[in-house]
Amino acid sequence: MTVAKSLRVGLAGLGGVGLEVARRLIDGAVPGLTLAAVSVRDADKARRNLPQIGDMIALRSYDALADDCDIVVECLPPEHFRNIALSAIDKGRLFMPLSVAQLLDNWDLVARAKEKDARILVPTGALIGLDAVRAAAEGTINSVKMITRKPPAGLDGAPHLVKNNISVKNLDKPLKVFEGTARDGARGFPANVNVAAALSLAGIGPDKTRLEIWADPTIDRNTHRIEVDADVARFSMQIEGIPSANPRTGRIVALSTLAALRGLVAELKVGT
Repeated sequence: MTVAKSLRVGLAGLGGVGLEVARRLIDGAVPGLTLAAVSVRDADKARRNLPQIGDMIALRSYDALADDCDIVVECLPPEHFRNIALSAIDKGRLFMPLSVAQLLDNWDLVARAKEKDARILVPTGALIGLDAVRAAAEGTINSVKMITRKPPAGLDGAPHLVKNNISVKNLDKPLKVFEGTARDGARGFPANVNVAAALSLAGIGPDKTRLEIWADPTIDRNTHRIEVDADVARFSMQIEGIPSANPRTGRIVALSTLAALRGLVAELKVGT
């Protein structure tokens, strides 16, 4: 009997999401996957959090991470997205971006992946019902709307708020801080609404997907409600995610990443 080769995973970034994924891979949570290398901005901090770095896990620059890996998972601040994406794609790897909003403004990477025989796999993240949206998109979707509500701390400092001099501090009631397309929302809130970017890619695109964003001091969870009207079905969904140590990201994102990785090696994969 032939023993299946373990796929080598590289993690770009060890923040709240990346560190959780790393620890679970090291613990053997997903048989068939090995954490081979990481890329980080602060090497000393990374070694404190993961003593295995330098021993069983290689520490690589962003440009060299894909040298050791079959799969590159991006968990970085938006400004580093393109560099790590190009490195993975140009080496024909499977690239898994968590900063999905950045993909909308770097759409040439999709054609580049085809040219380089690479693949881009977007995990579900904090989204619910992505399979249903993808299925509906095989027919005709008339409209998609997403309403995101976050505790104010999860939105503070977003470029759209800074540009428009909108303060979310000391709010005593919900404040709508954005209404528009998913593309414009992704640009204005690059670290906050990757779910909206993923939804738009699964459905009718970033320019037709409508998005509202609310800073809501009455909640302590990141809440996303999706409303879809299609020729085969009309449905709405809502998820209330517990924020991670980084209030801009939900705790479910790390687990969604693991689930997507598991689907690459599991004998049984449920869902499209």
